[in-house]
Amino acid sequence: MADDHPFEPILRETVSSQIRTQLHQRIMVGELAPGAPMPSERDLSEQFKVARTSVREAMQGLLSLGLIERRGNRSYVAEHLPDISVDPSDHRKNFVIELFETRSVLEVPIFQLATQRANDSERSHVVALAAAFTDDIDIGMFRRLDREFHTTIAASCGNPLLIELYGKVLDQLFRSREFDGLLSDEQNRSGVRRLIDRASVAHRAIADAYAARDPVAMKEATEAHLVSVEGSMVADLA
Repeated sequence: MADDHPFEPILRETVSSQIRTQLHQRIMVGELAPGAPMPSERDLSEQFKVARTSVREAMQGLLSLGLIERRGNRSYVAEHLPDISVDPSDHRKNFVIELFETRSVLEVPIFQLATQRANDSERSHVVALAAAFTDDIDIGMFRRLDREFHTTIAASCGNPLLIELYGKVLDQLFRSREFDGLLSDEQNRSGVRRLIDRASVAHRAIADAYAARDPVAMKEATEAHLVSVEGSMVADLA
């Protein structure tokens, strides 16, 4: 488990359910990726500051939900769907276009479902994430927050299969050499700055629709955001 994402100590009575909820959230937003090994009971009990029996009970709950699976003596995040493989064409912008087309097909309806199904805590968290996109944010922080923002919304749609499929598509985008190359190229510095500024404004519009439980506004805001980002990457970046 990465040290920069520590679990929160458990303070209330329903210990195992709280552990299960935190682990479930990490799985849904992709911090514990499909196929990845789960932390050991010992590590989790130390992080949560609880007895191993409570961790074991929480893990059993995740197992019964089909979110983790046993392989020998270890638990792994369940991987129900095969890895998505998108062949990058010779031109990296074509690869970005393909991914944004796929993302648009998935993201708009997923975000609309999430807008209707999210709880108050999830809505507050997304609004806070949107506010973190400040005018002086750098590309590294922007990309980290960008992924957290989108995966947090998707995780509240209530459909684990859609969440997993969407997470795989987002993985292709954030881990692709083509995407990294466009954003890190020195000659694209001013274009990337404009992209960040526009996306930051769009994230606030998406968060507003999410907080207002307005699926129509969410559809409009999400579509506009995806079109804008794709357009910026294709037209503004070399």
